Amino acid sequence: MLEVAGWLQRHPRVARVYAAACAEGAQREIFERDFRGSNGLVSVEFAPEVGPERMEAMIDALALFGIGASWGGYESLVVPMNMASARSLSSWSGRGPMCRFHIGLEDPADLIADLQQAFDAHLS
Repeated sequence: MLEVAGWLQRHPRVARVYAAACAEGAQREIFERDFRGSNGLVSVEFAPEVGPERMEAMIDALALFGIGASWGGYESLVVPMNMASARSLSSWSGRGPMCRFHIGLEDPADLIADLQQAFDAHLS
């Protein structure tokens, strides 16, 4: 998961990666103090200019990621998130679209190659 999350963090169209194992600062200290590992759940906020339509086209272009939420399975999955309708305490306006990945047991290099081809086709 860390290899894929690191690739996502370095991509210019990704504004932020949300994953416990990728925490920084004080949150990183808490993670290292309280945990020995992490699951495969990674949420990605894209740059605002990506827009939901381009993000959804990128999701459709993925070959190794199924569509759906994970309850601890072994396969890699992705699901778009509608943060504007999910937020009740603060606004999501001005922020980019989000999706949630579950990184499964496939080879990280294969998953990164799949993400690369989908990003190149729809987010460039």
